[in-house]
Amino acid sequence: MAAQLDYHTMREIFTRFHEAEPEPQGELHHVNAFTLVVAVALSAQATDAGVNRATAELFKVADTPEKMLALGEEGLIGHIKTIGLYRNKAKNVMKLSRILAEEYGGEVPNSRAALQSLPGVGRKTANVVLNMWWHYPAQAVDTHIFRVGNRTGICPGKDVNAVERAIEDNVPVDFQRHAHHWLILHGRYTCKARKPNCPACLIRDLCQFEEKTI
Repeated sequence: MAAQLDYHTMREIFTRFHEAEPEPQGELHHVNAFTLVVAVALSAQATDAGVNRATAELFKVADTPEKMLALGEEGLIGHIKTIGLYRNKAKNVMKLSRILAEEYGGEVPNSRAALQSLPGVGRKTANVVLNMWWHYPAQAVDTHIFRVGNRTGICPGKDVNAVERAIEDNVPVDFQRHAHHWLILHGRYTCKARKPNCPACLIRDLCQFEEKTI
């Protein structure tokens, strides 16, 4: 685990990320807060691209909790059976749709605790929804951010909660809103797990990773 980078280095890193991509976007397709919750819940142990293929037709017929309930569990499975763990995910989507319809008037709540009370929605999912839909500077730490944070020294931590706290504590506040997207995209396309593309890295000179590729 690399040591936490100092403030001036952190500011330079995120300035570079911002200059390269001022408004980074999440890659899960959605049309409203409900479809975002569903898409993120479906994305556990699956690729965003795979989820997008499955939800392209699903969200045309079920873009509200009420419509999802009308579709039914078997109808939902017909759309998402290409996604891993689809049966368990279908059960959770139906349960959370019922809760949203009956307890929240069909609206998605925008508190982390309320979101996490929904079946299949953990802290990471809640943070994605808070960030992408309500633009709250919540940090959704996935495997990409965990790897990048510990390799580079941007946000080192022994577990995802420690990495989340390191982002909140050390990333300058004006970069907080987009921090997790920049880090996810950097991990997905540049700082890859098996073969990081260090020669193309925007922050190579500031990164603490000792095994840089040539």
